[in-house]
Amino acid sequence: MVVVMSPDATEEDVAAVVARVEAVGGEANVSKGLTRTIIGLVGDIESFHHLNLRTLRGVADVHRISDPYKLVSRQHHPERSTVWVGTGRQVPIGPETFTFIAGPCAVETAGQTLEAAQMAQAAGATLLRGGAFKPRTSPYAFQGLGVQGLEILAGVREATGMPIVTEVVDARDVTVVAEHADMLQVGTRNMANFGLLQAVGEAGKPVLLKRGMTATIEEWLMAAEYIARRGNLDVVLCERGIRTFEPATRNTLDISAVPVVQATSHLPVIVDPSHAAGRKDLVVPLSRAAMGVGADGVIVDVHPDPESALCDGPQALLGTELRELASAVRRLPPVLGRVDASERVREG
Repeated sequence: MVVVMSPDATEEDVAAVVARVEAVGGEANVSKGLTRTIIGLVGDIESFHHLNLRTLRGVADVHRISDPYKLVSRQHHPERSTVWVGTGRQVPIGPETFTFIAGPCAVETAGQTLEAAQMAQAAGATLLRGGAFKPRTSPYAFQGLGVQGLEILAGVREATGMPIVTEVVDARDVTVVAEHADMLQVGTRNMANFGLLQAVGEAGKPVLLKRGMTATIEEWLMAAEYIARRGNLDVVLCERGIRTFEPATRNTLDISAVPVVQATSHLPVIVDPSHAAGRKDLVVPLSRAAMGVGADGVIVDVHPDPESALCDGPQALLGTELRELASAVRRLPPVLGRVDASERVREG
């Protein structure tokens, strides 16, 4: 069961609902979104029905939810959500806009990161992605610069004004990453790392949650529910390809997951064509497909010198491919009723 509070509900109103639920042995999980507070109830449904929660001050509605993911479901939140990323400069990700996120897969040096950010910004990107911590399949591969990489990203944000999206791979690092980044990314290998999901849910920053390479859509949404239960509804889902029998690409981009999830959950959904394909020649076509199917944005790799990249150089865009993607981002979303996110940026 879910209690939806009205936009003008006070902290005292929320506390009154929580107290009444706990008085009958129930558990109340408070999640605060941009305009609404939602309280997910766990316990005996019949007991909750006798509480007359709708009569309490500040309660807008009460829903009985059948989906196992209660807080991220559209059953209690029929309108799709917009997540704002950044502090002084806030970039929207949501149903009315198309958000272009780009940057280097890994932060290598200050110069390389700044150059990649400038390339991304010139192509129309409004958010900068860059990896300071890199979970790699091989323990011998480049694992990222860690805190030094975070400091480089913060410096590049200062120079460009672009809010930062970066991955956190360990619950112990959530605090330091949140101190530097505007959005915390949970990667495919950590989608089912429940301790990490709960930690980012408590960090007070928006979260980009990538789909696990072998995860079903329900498992993906249940991972988002872990974050929401810790009080954070500012979650953006990212389809980045799943593992199938097909070896022609690194992963198989499940483009149908975008409308399926949007029909089920109110959370924004973006696509990562770079990590899906692992080949730069497929990034632009897959980005066009993402736009056509209604994705709320794309996140792609760019690098000033892909051949020398320490991570995922074959998929990084440069020159002709980046210009082609920039053209597609300018032309296609408006045809589909979307506004470029740069036109809705809020200056705090």
